[in-house]
Amino acid sequence: MAIKLIAVDLDGTLLSSSSTILPETQRMLRIATENGIKVVLASGRPLSGVLSYAQQLGLDKDDQYAIVFNGAVVQTIGGRVLMSQELNYQDFNNMLRFQRLSHVNVHFETTKCFVTCDHDLSIQMQINAASTNNIIKVRDRKDIPQDFTFNKVGFTSIEGSDQVEKLWNSLPSWAFDSYDIVRSWDSIIELNALGASKGNALMNLASRLKIAQKDVMVFGDQGNDISMFSNPEFKKIAMGNAISKIKEKSDYVTDDNDHNGIAKALKKFVL
Repeated sequence: MAIKLIAVDLDGTLLSSSSTILPETQRMLRIATENGIKVVLASGRPLSGVLSYAQQLGLDKDDQYAIVFNGAVVQTIGGRVLMSQELNYQDFNNMLRFQRLSHVNVHFETTKCFVTCDHDLSIQMQINAASTNNIIKVRDRKDIPQDFTFNKVGFTSIEGSDQVEKLWNSLPSWAFDSYDIVRSWDSIIELNALGASKGNALMNLASRLKIAQKDVMVFGDQGNDISMFSNPEFKKIAMGNAISKIKEKSDYVTDDNDHNGIAKALKKFVL
């Protein structure tokens, strides 16, 4: 199998339950890179939340790439933006309308920081910021400028996943026609500009690198990975801990993220 590009989700895929890269998984991905295969980290996180793991894998040169914000931004590891899809002030107001459908927090993610108008922050929002080395700027709505743009939105709740579920079931149909919306975890709803997805970003990056889609392998486990698993050309590897929708769309189900699922699939199909 002539795999030339491997796209790897982070949380629940590359990272174990303790948010570390297991030594054997790290070793096999480094071997893949040494054999000329492009390894691309594809995450809902901003670049700041990807960099330390890229460094562990030896992917810290400017000819290496990351797909971040669920595909809304493609950057070099050095920070140069190759592609960016943004949301604007009208979208900001729409997000606040959605927020009223449930007891949830909403935060707006940019390449520089997180912004929220909520003063009581959910633990999940704080975890998201801390795990991605970001600061949360709390601002009153009147202080948000009309030229405000952002790459991704996150809805979380101080009252638990039941309120996130309520919001998911309450979102109007036009919202799904106007935005890319995914349930990345039970406790998080993530929203991007329409067409901004890991799958589309990966297709665009592969085209830039002159790599055929049939030579791309993807690893994932959650709802924000479904767009990669919807491409019939990609070789799709579901983690053993993946949700059922990912497994159903996969070509192969490997072991879970705590038992070197990536390494085992690379040994079987690539190296």
